Amino acid sequence: MVAAVLTVAAGLGVRAVAGGEFAKCAGDALYTVLVHTLVVLVAPRVRPARAAVVAAALSWAVELFQLTGVPDDLGRRSTLARLVLGSTFNPPDLFWYLVGAALAWAVHRALRPGAAAAPVC
Repeated sequence: MVAAVLTVAAGLGVRAVAGGEFAKCAGDALYTVLVHTLVVLVAPRVRPARAAVVAAALSWAVELFQLTGVPDDLGRRSTLARLVLGSTFNPPDLFWYLVGAALAWAVHRALRPGAAAAPVC
């Protein structure tokens, strides 16, 4: 749960400090990091690679769902729907979701119990 809160805080922090394209790309990547975190919360024993694939697939599904126009309609009526589903399909977002999945995989792998410690020097 702490990881989910930290991820949301990171997303809000990026938006507060940076703007434009950097904040948008970072937000897309952090969206998938959050999905990865939620996957781990639901299935704590999931392996990092599987969690990353599921997170990327769910992020892509949401992005592709935007092609229907339904998320845009829901987002006009609900802030939560807009935050979760977005509104407009943007092909580059698909790449940034993969970046987020890779980042989440690396952190999850490093933090897994029994993970090899990194060399000091």
